[in-house]
Amino acid sequence: MLTVGLRNLHPQVLGTRVAAIAHVKGNDLACRGNVVLVDTINDEPIERITPNGIKTSKKEYQCDFLIYATGFDGVTGAFDRIDIRGSHGVRLKEVWADGPRTYLGMLAEDFPNMMMVLGPHTARGNIPQVVEHSVEWQTGVLRFIREHNYKRIETRPEHVAEWTETVIKAAEPLLSSKVDSWQTGVNRNVEGRRVRRVLGYNGHGIHFRQKAAEVATNGYQEFRFG
Repeated sequence: MLTVGLRNLHPQVLGTRVAAIAHVKGNDLACRGNVVLVDTINDEPIERITPNGIKTSKKEYQCDFLIYATGFDGVTGAFDRIDIRGSHGVRLKEVWADGPRTYLGMLAEDFPNMMMVLGPHTARGNIPQVVEHSVEWQTGVLRFIREHNYKRIETRPEHVAEWTETVIKAAEPLLSSKVDSWQTGVNRNVEGRRVRRVLGYNGHGIHFRQKAAEVATNGYQEFRFG
């Protein structure tokens, strides 16, 4: 068995990566005698796929099957692949180049009516429950818009700046913010994804829900309607 694309295996502090039972089994497999680990990032870059296997900068490895695990562009990648443009024609991908800016992860500045379910800077946790809360909250917003015969909703810049700062500060003390992973926006297989970014709100989930409820109770004053 040949496993390529891995860095040298070093112990990872619990909490800096997504914990999964499969990781334990993966470490056991990596220690088997019939497994060869090749660091194709630092030691032996892959040059090409050959009829017999994989050719790196040092040698050719023969194999019967190739399984690609290239990672993915987490959280903002799906938005980047759509040519979303705001009020002034600027692309969302360009606005978020250095990191996303949103209010409660629901709307981005200068992108009216573009409400996001599980967007960047929403609370992290059990995904179905997070999605459920987001959908219910946005349903309330849409009901408010309909009742007042509005056609447009957009964020206020000062509240976007405030929430973005809150998200960044919540991530600062976490070990998971100090490693390169898809959760910090790093994927060497994607152009422009080599710098860490804060992609989600890692503060207390109760605080996030209380903040969202407060905004709704006060009539969504953090937004402009028209």
